[in-house]
Amino acid sequence: MGPRLDLRQTQSLVMTPALQQAIRLLALSNLEIEAFIGEAIESNPLLEMASVPAAEPVAEDHRRTSLERSPVDQLIGEGRAAEDRPLDIDDAIDRDRDTGEAADQAPFARAAELAEAGGADFSSATAGEPGLDAGERGSGPPTLAEHLHAQIGAVCRDPRQTFLARALIDNLDEAGYLTQSLSQFADDLAVPFAEAAAALDLVQTLDPTGIGARSLAECIMLQAREADRYDPAMAKLIDNLELVARGDIARLRRICGVDHEDLADMLAELRRYDPKPGLAFGGGGGEPVVPDILLSAAPGGGWTIAINQATLPRVLVNRSYYLEMRGASSDRVARAWLSEKLADANWLLKALDQRQKTILKVAGEIVRQQDGFFRHGIAKLKPLTLRAVADTIGMHESTVSRVTSNKYLHCARGTFELKYFFTSGVGSTDGEGQASAAAVKAAIRALIDAEDPRAILSDDTLVELLGQKGFELARRTVAKYREAIGLGSSVQRRREKLLSSMV
Repeated sequence: MGPRLDLRQTQSLVMTPALQQAIRLLALSNLEIEAFIGEAIESNPLLEMASVPAAEPVAEDHRRTSLERSPVDQLIGEGRAAEDRPLDIDDAIDRDRDTGEAADQAPFARAAELAEAGGADFSSATAGEPGLDAGERGSGPPTLAEHLHAQIGAVCRDPRQTFLARALIDNLDEAGYLTQSLSQFADDLAVPFAEAAAALDLVQTLDPTGIGARSLAECIMLQAREADRYDPAMAKLIDNLELVARGDIARLRRICGVDHEDLADMLAELRRYDPKPGLAFGGGGGEPVVPDILLSAAPGGGWTIAINQATLPRVLVNRSYYLEMRGASSDRVARAWLSEKLADANWLLKALDQRQKTILKVAGEIVRQQDGFFRHGIAKLKPLTLRAVADTIGMHESTVSRVTSNKYLHCARGTFELKYFFTSGVGSTDGEGQASAAAVKAAIRALIDAEDPRAILSDDTLVELLGQKGFELARRTVAKYREAIGLGSSVQRRREKLLSSMV
């Protein structure tokens, strides 16, 4: 036994302040970036906000000019130099893991201070981790939209209905009312009115009761029905709320067909209902969704995609002020501090630039993959996974997850969160890959709606007919999808259609 020296080679993950900061910036939305930039400007005297007239393009930002003139599929195919590639955080982490060497930290000596100013508490992250979600970044109570979105997955397994329900939730105002016409909503998404109405019915089953109403009367009606108090007399009372407001008791008694005591009980019940159930969720629950990405049809037949510059302020480094301060200072410590601030400012600009490139590249691939949806509506929504997008654009899957978290895309059909475009799929017999589960369910519904009451289609027959349409499904899968969209078995449908024909 004695002292000795051993040489060992190990791998370790080194999370530099620069990588921590880049991960945080990638996961933030444009509005959160705006708040973060405000904090950075307060802590760094070399940073300043640049004001650009809304009607003028940003001449210095060559990426925006080129992006607004180029179709998405051309942008994705364009080669870029290594230093001009979009930021893939996890590739950088993997390089650090492989070499055991951290990236050059000299320009980022004060990056941790900026991260703390933004309110983030970073811990070690690995390449396989999911992206930082809004719950990890925020400390306040859930908003109304977050509260409703969290319930959708538990009450609906149909991707098509889930998609429509989430789109409706994003159209609710701060009180929880649907202000957009349901027919207009259906037209925007190119779906039948009946499907839009079914999605609204689903939203109206969520907590709090009364959400998704299109009028005060409907909001009160939903709450009365939930309380099992929606009888014919209460229905007439709710239909005449203007008389309640005027206090026309005699006329209300005649309309409802009740005596004075019953009417008093009904009015007391009415006062217990909440006319604005959405206001129970404060903290911005009713704020409209501001898109981070803008999509429009290009004249040449492709798509034009750009970062929403209206919500992303431009930041400049005041180099003349830096030179003035450096020339006027002879203190070594002060000059070192000034150099650190310049390095921090330069890094922030570079990180914001890389963030935009990464978001545009991921969003561009999503648009390319879901081209049918943007042109024809939800019936053409294709199955898509994070891995499929990541493999196509050469990024890590968790990087794509971060980009699609809390980012919204605005197009002619509305505003949608990027994660909405990732759906499951089923096999296809036409050699073109998988088909969206939403498209398959739409085909099943169309076949059943068109069936003859005297020749009800069995599940085996549905399998054959769907096979002719290019959908490769097992019988149990057809039965599962049929039940998911609320359609009974062949025996149940035969009985219902016979009763309908007799009426």
